[in-house]
Amino acid sequence: MYLSRLRLNFSSAAARRDLAEPYELHRTLARVYAPDDATPPPRFLWRLEADRRTNAAPTLLVQAETPGRWQILEALDGYAHAIDADKPVDLKQLVQAERRYRFRLLANATVTRGGKRLGLRTDEALQAWIARQGTQHGFELQSLDCRAQPRMRVARRRGAQAVVIDPALFEGVLEATDPDALRSAVRTGLGHGKAFGLGLLSLARLR
Repeated sequence: MYLSRLRLNFSSAAARRDLAEPYELHRTLARVYAPDDATPPPRFLWRLEADRRTNAAPTLLVQAETPGRWQILEALDGYAHAIDADKPVDLKQLVQAERRYRFRLLANATVTRGGKRLGLRTDEALQAWIARQGTQHGFELQSLDCRAQPRMRVARRRGAQAVVIDPALFEGVLEATDPDALRSAVRTGLGHGKAFGLGLLSLARLR
């Protein structure tokens, strides 16, 4: 698995477009990971991390199973101030039974009722959702801070009906109870809306 970190440039028209429209950013990254222009990319996950201290462009985190063709972005004049590309991560070594990790997850927390997928907004509902994810994906929460984020309206193409997404940010400490299940969750992400920058589960081992 590979992790990349990009600091985008607000002065770039292409970067501003991608920051304003999550699906456009996904399409740009798809070009980076596709082996060629005719082949769909393998799975990748991404998340924008806002810099709360300044008005700088957010940092873009990207996780993929393969290295990227970063020359695609380098060819876009001024798209990124910096590209820290393809840091290898040994997920089997990182995730071990009974180890504790700081985690961050921006996710589309939902429930399905009457055949409709509904976004969760209250603290109680969000806490219950992430607890269920832990039961299913091999982790137990040790501490948790969760809060609903601004509603997103995104479309896959111009003129199409926008999809409404209610993202939530989850941070805290978890313990690995089933390493294989947790590794799978890290690889594939949690929740829906992954094309819109949601679902990336980031782990950092507690010292």
